[in-house]
Amino acid sequence: TLFRSLPESSVRAAGMRGLCGSAPLALLLLQSLLGLVAAGANFRLIRQKVLQYQEIQFMKEFYYREKLHLGNAGVVGNEPVEGYLRQPLDHFNRQNNATYNQRYWINEAYWQRPYGPVFLYIGGEGSLSQFAVMFGEHVELAQKHGALLVALEHRYYGTSINLDGLLLVNLQFLSSQQALADLASFHLYVTQKYSLTKKNTWICFGGSYPGSLSAWFRLKFPHLVYAAVSSSAPVKAELDFTGYNKVVSQSLSDPVVGGSVKCREAISEAFDTVDHMLQAANISQLVKDFKSCESLNNNDDYMEFVSNLADIFMGVVQYNMEMPNYDISKICSIMTDESLGNSYNRLIVINQKYMERMALNCVQNSHQKALDRMKNTSLSAVGVGERQWYFQTCTEFGYYQTCEDKTCPFSQRMTLKSQLELCSQVFGISADSVQASVQFTNEYYGADRKST
Repeated sequence: TLFRSLPESSVRAAGMRGLCGSAPLALLLLQSLLGLVAAGANFRLIRQKVLQYQEIQFMKEFYYREKLHLGNAGVVGNEPVEGYLRQPLDHFNRQNNATYNQRYWINEAYWQRPYGPVFLYIGGEGSLSQFAVMFGEHVELAQKHGALLVALEHRYYGTSINLDGLLLVNLQFLSSQQALADLASFHLYVTQKYSLTKKNTWICFGGSYPGSLSAWFRLKFPHLVYAAVSSSAPVKAELDFTGYNKVVSQSLSDPVVGGSVKCREAISEAFDTVDHMLQAANISQLVKDFKSCESLNNNDDYMEFVSNLADIFMGVVQYNMEMPNYDISKICSIMTDESLGNSYNRLIVINQKYMERMALNCVQNSHQKALDRMKNTSLSAVGVGERQWYFQTCTEFGYYQTCEDKTCPFSQRMTLKSQLELCSQVFGISADSVQASVQFTNEYYGADRKST
């Protein structure tokens, strides 16, 4: 096929964060897996913080560029146009007449009419904004090649969802297959809107999960798109995503990105201490030391607790240098500072620094409250769709990061079983069904077949 994958060292495309070109390949691969893993509450908060910071930086850059371009006459730009396309809720059952409105963005600023190419940016597991057609390598390429920029928000995320969309009965229409059909329908809409012809070459862009969609769109609809740019796309679904924490461990050990063997060992030692205290039922001390909002009452709460602690390190590795003073070297400088006491005491300091950055008075470690949050069917037009994405992990992809092998520096309470139980508790989906869904995804898209 004409599908290609960008070298990880040059991944800045498709709205993804600017990655450090000198970072090792393993770290770049991890950074590209934006939101794919089913992480804990702390990771969710970290990601929201990073996305908010990025939005602010994008906005500052936009107005700075506009002011440079226009001088002091004012900031008036050729801003992207937002619109909505009415889509079938179920593309594969025409007897179902239900629909929803899907949000898109179009930027005509660089288009060389009438035969310039079309660059399609594919949305993923979160809301989309105008920046999808304003910043990124695909936008730089559009300027160079005179392309029309279009972006489509993924169904069930952002504002592209019906008011009752998060009810369990309606989540059945959330899938990558339906998302690809949405893209085909959007292709037709744009083609008719601008009277495009075969002379208008379409190229689709995506990173991480949208990168997979980009590759699959080219694979399933080769007559619609000439090529797909798929940045570090996890095109193979994996139930037990052990590789995630292996890369985290390698990064925390790697001096190239600010880690060290001593840092990684200190982290592992601290988590061993935490595990021993849990085993010895020294719960009140852990609650006090790590500012838990409430007591840890059972094994499920213990899992939430250690997952939230691990999230702090996973977040720093995944979003290394994405915010000021937020990097691996900073966290490792604390974990190797013997003046702070033993490794357990240093872990307490790490948690305190995290809480200060997130403006938290305490950390929520209740498993029941995590369940309640996942079961919440209220809509949010911004940020990451937590309930939606976890549903997709249960019905298509897996991607559960675990800590059951010896290379993982965190707690071995982070098991595959505990992740799969959420599928059952929240959506009524059994572990066997999740396994079968992952296998089907790989069969459907050909991930296990090297020739595809």
